[in-house]
Amino acid sequence: MIASGKGPSYDTGETGHRQVQVDPLAALRAADDPPWDVYLTGPVFLDIIFTGLDSAPVRGTESWARGMGSSPGGVANMATALARLGLRTSLAAAFGSDHYGEYCWDALAQGEGIDLSPSRTVSGWHSPVTVSMAYEGERTMVSHGHEPPPEEAAPDCPPRARAAVASLVPGKRASWITQAASEGTRIFADVGWDETGAWDLAGLADLEHCEAFLPNAQEAMRYTGASCPREAAHALTAHVPLAVVTLGAEGAYAVDRRTGETAEVPAIAVEALDPTGAGDVFVAGFVTGTLAGWPLADRLAFAGLTAALSVQEFGGSLSAPGWSEIGAWWRKVQSVEGQDPTALRRYGFLADLVPTEQARPWPLRRAVPTIGFRRSA
Repeated sequence: MIASGKGPSYDTGETGHRQVQVDPLAALRAADDPPWDVYLTGPVFLDIIFTGLDSAPVRGTESWARGMGSSPGGVANMATALARLGLRTSLAAAFGSDHYGEYCWDALAQGEGIDLSPSRTVSGWHSPVTVSMAYEGERTMVSHGHEPPPEEAAPDCPPRARAAVASLVPGKRASWITQAASEGTRIFADVGWDETGAWDLAGLADLEHCEAFLPNAQEAMRYTGASCPREAAHALTAHVPLAVVTLGAEGAYAVDRRTGETAEVPAIAVEALDPTGAGDVFVAGFVTGTLAGWPLADRLAFAGLTAALSVQEFGGSLSAPGWSEIGAWWRKVQSVEGQDPTALRRYGFLADLVPTEQARPWPLRRAVPTIGFRRSA
């Protein structure tokens, strides 16, 4: 098990840190490539995160939080995670015409460099908002939103991309998935809890177009009827070429039907402050490694590492790590006395990837943008 020491702390006074840029696909790029590495679509929320709560709010009392941040949430968590890992990311979403929508648009387009040309601002529509209260390593959320715009945010003809990330909905098809897959886009899919209780794989009609499916252990077992997550992963390969099942504190397990390869990587033990967005960051890490052509076990290890780094910070998109954080972590764990050499070798592939430049010492503190004070360019 990797020993990583105490995780980063949360600091509302920081004004940002310089992020080192790494292009994980640099060796693969060619003149006739699609303009985007990853395309995705979905609802964008304004997330307001209260931190520094000693305990859960108590009915009939007022609680004061020692910290607060705000950032784009919803599908923006995934888009931000992808962009910070160096992938050219395009997002189709509806944004409200209020200050919240303006702030989210600016934070994604200007702050993260995400392409929003397929997105639109909807006049008179109120941006959905989520308030998250983080305490004791967990969070409680309250959301508010009006009926979404009647028009679909996703264009029928999505932009050309190497890959797309889709959230499958039982009983529903998304026409853009069929269109994207027909043009050679590799579809990576996750799924939420099936509120219908049917847990019928036939209801996930768009799974037939997917390159990979990444459910958690409970979802995988319910959809397949398997008695354990690893058995479920193998069963899922009858429906999709690559099945990745996340195992929580145990790590993740993957099966590639095309090669017959399996891989399992344990989780990194960390002090979790807020799990918001960790699943999105895991998917982003796995997509990055897959597009870069890494071995299956390296992809799982990288995805697990990025997720572990994210839970050591508060918020969804706020906590998504970039290469500065990954590089700082790699340098830090190598300096820990008595480090398990086998565990270090598991992450040895990072040596040729992480920046040699150390932008700031470990632990890093990410900027906390708010509506009132925006991060400097």
